[in-house]
This record gives sequence, structure tokens and C-alpha cells, in this order.
Amino acid sequence: MKNLSRIEVFGYMFLIITFVNSLYFGFTDAALFNEHYAQEDGLVENETALMLLAISILCVYHLFKLWNFKKPLWKAGTLIFAVLFFFAAGEEISWGQRIFGMESGEFFLENNAQGETNLHNLVVGDTKVNKLIFSQLLMIVMVLYLVIVPLLYKKVRWIKNLADTFAVPIVEWRHTIAFIVCTILVSLIPADRKWEVYELAFGIIFFLIFLNPFNRHIFRESSNAHE
Repeated sequence: MKNLSRIEVFGYMFLIITFVNSLYFGFTDAALFNEHYAQEDGLVENETALMLLAISILCVYHLFKLWNFKKPLWKAGTLIFAVLFFFAAGEEISWGQRIFGMESGEFFLENNAQGETNLHNLVVGDTKVNKLIFSQLLMIVMVLYLVIVPLLYKKVRWIKNLADTFAVPIVEWRHTIAFIVCTILVSLIPADRKWEVYELAFGIIFFLIFLNPFNRHIFRESSNAHE
């Protein structure tokens, strides 16, 4: 394992502190956990939005820093990630609706499970988008990305070339292990809103992945050499 940077050490410390607090509040005071710690627009949710925004900003930083050194497909991939995580950050806090005291439009009042201005809580027929896409589908994608893709990246050249071409960061095994540990710990928390903590863990670990992936050479001026 390569030596961790100070930012990475801080990131893992933040992750550990998050779970120490979550396990303590979750087991000792479920009401405090649900109604304050992990409530809508509470500490955990706001931290999640900030981590997702930080990933987007990091992608924009890479884009501007390496603009003159990278090919169009690399730029396209990095831009897509920047937009994707910015969108996720906005969705996490309903685009600042409660922060700025904005009212939801008629469409969202009628079709959103919480009457909020966001897409992930929409209800289509009897199906919640959040349950279908952000729970079931996302879990499948996470397993593939965290376990299968790293193996294929090292064994199949065209997958390696595809990932590097579109600036797709490949996880180190420490990232995968962190996700597995976080999944186990979250499942142990008895409080109802424990999955808010899981979303925060997602944000922290993905920031660490984009900060220093296995194929870290994709974020350098020259991507010919691989460590």
C-alpha cells in the first residue's frame, strides 16, 4: 500500500469518527439519532452533501489542471463525473429547498413521496424511484465497481484502456474493505435512519477514491507510466 496523504488520513479519521458517533447515538438514544443526528437537513445529511460536492469540485480541479494535457474523452469522462456528483449533492439537500424556505411546485407535491423538490423521492405508479434506483440498482453497481472491476482492470487490457481513457478511477482494496466494514457497521445500528450514515460513508470513500485511485496516473500530466 502506498503511503497515504494527509488528506486521505483525515478522510479515514473522519470516517472512523462518523461511525463512533453513529454507533454510540444509534445504540444509546435512537430518538436523538433519528430526530437530530440523522434527520432531514441534519448533521449527517449536510455532511453527505458536502462530501459529494467536494468530489465534484475535485473533478473540476482535475479538469482545469490537466485540460491542456488530456484527450477529449478523458475530459468528457471527468466532466460527467463532476456533473453527476454535483447533481447528487443537490439532490441530497433537495437543492436547498428547506435551507432557503422554498415551496415545492405542484408536480413535486403530487408525485414526490416527501413533497420535496428532488428526483430521488419521486413515486412512479406504486414504485419509489429511490428504492428502485438508489437502493437496489445502486447496490448492484457498487458490488461490480468495488469488487469485479478492479479484478478485470488488472487482467483485461481493453477494460483498463477504457477506464483510463474516460478517467474512471479504479478502487484500491482499502476502499473496498472500507465499504464492506461500513456496510456491516451500518447494519448493526438499530435506529431507523441509519442508512443516512451509509450515504455519508459512500461520500467519504468515493472522495478518497477520486483523490488517490489505483490508476492514479490518470490524474497526472503524463499517463504513460503506471505505478
